Amino acid sequence: MRRDFLKLCGLAGLGLAAPIGWPSAVRAKTKDEPYGGPYYVVFNASGGWDTTYLMDPKGINNINRLYKEGDILTHGTHKYAPTAKQTKAGMSNEDFYAEFGKELLVLNGIDYSVNNHSPGARYMATGNLDSLAYPTFPALVAACQGPDCPISYLTFGNYSATGNLVAMSRVPYLPSLKRIANADAIDGNERSPYHDRFALDRIEQTLREQHQTNEDTPRLPRAERAENMLYAAQDNSKALQRVTAHIPATIPKERLSQQAEIALASFKAGVCVSANLTIGQFDSHANNDPDQMRLIPEFLAGIAYLLRRAGELKIREQIVVIVQSEMGRTPTYNNGNGKDHWSVGSIMFLGRGIKGNRVIGATDEKQFQVPLNPQQLKCDKEKGVKVRPEHIHLALRELAGIADHAHSKKFPLGGVEKEKLQGFWG
Repeated sequence: MRRDFLKLCGLAGLGLAAPIGWPSAVRAKTKDEPYGGPYYVVFNASGGWDTTYLMDPKGINNINRLYKEGDILTHGTHKYAPTAKQTKAGMSNEDFYAEFGKELLVLNGIDYSVNNHSPGARYMATGNLDSLAYPTFPALVAACQGPDCPISYLTFGNYSATGNLVAMSRVPYLPSLKRIANADAIDGNERSPYHDRFALDRIEQTLREQHQTNEDTPRLPRAERAENMLYAAQDNSKALQRVTAHIPATIPKERLSQQAEIALASFKAGVCVSANLTIGQFDSHANNDPDQMRLIPEFLAGIAYLLRRAGELKIREQIVVIVQSEMGRTPTYNNGNGKDHWSVGSIMFLGRGIKGNRVIGATDEKQFQVPLNPQQLKCDKEKGVKVRPEHIHLALRELAGIADHAHSKKFPLGGVEKEKLQGFWG
């Protein structure tokens, strides 16, 4: 049965014993106390979103074909594109800003530096363009704040590297989560267990005694790792049972909503620190406008779903949300009514520790980046700096309180310390 459990975890992408690549003897450690937050969620608009149809509207120079300069809407300090008339499903910009604008921090004018998907996604995810070894921010914060959680770092795709700091967990469907949470039951049905409670207690006692006896006994590394994996799987399987109570009876149909339910159930159960959520198809080289007007409302609806459900689960105040893409779209249309890759874009944040109703940075009338004064957070074309992903990741590390952690120091962010965005979170 334990062999089956480990096999199931492997198929789901779960590393319940320890992260791949940790050196020498790997000691299996688990927490008795559930992790209580904060929880970090990264939403990825994979393929490259058109920011002029969201948080960086442009009604001039034929940059878009759906609205004019006079149609641009505002909510507090935010300016955004009007999309209600084009939204057939999902959430319009009008509704999104009405509900979340006061909590929202927008940074316009990010220099992605590249025009290709893979390096762009890696750069935005890690803050480092040149290395394949750097972890994504959700992986790094999971390793720093909850390395012992059974599914500390949960990812649904996009760039997901861990830097060999923490195990990467993939749970693609809610039924899969239920099966993993109830690994000692047939198809995850807790009413049909493989073993009675007294038998499980005996198994746990025997494994615990065996582990304590062998803990200081010299063994081959492979044998020691296998034993620790078995012991951790047994211990973590009990923690994962807490997830069951938070899996909804009705599974939502939308892609991001399904991912959000898995992440939120894991957060609420105290077995997860961070989640990397994603939907694709934003690469609108042809028919840019209808594609973006189909995907952006779906994307915003997914963000809204997670935040509302987090409120229902009473963990809303512990959630940190990062909303990003690996590139923008050009300010001009090609012959197929599409827009190609553009190395300037935007990012959005909201949640714990973030002061909302704020917009930092800008792009000009041709959609080029405007340099930013990092101390005053004001545009400065003459003396400002070009804000790049490493500036954002340095700020994220400070928000999470992990800037001085040994894991963060192992993956430095270059020479941007003197260009630190002062007071970025408000």
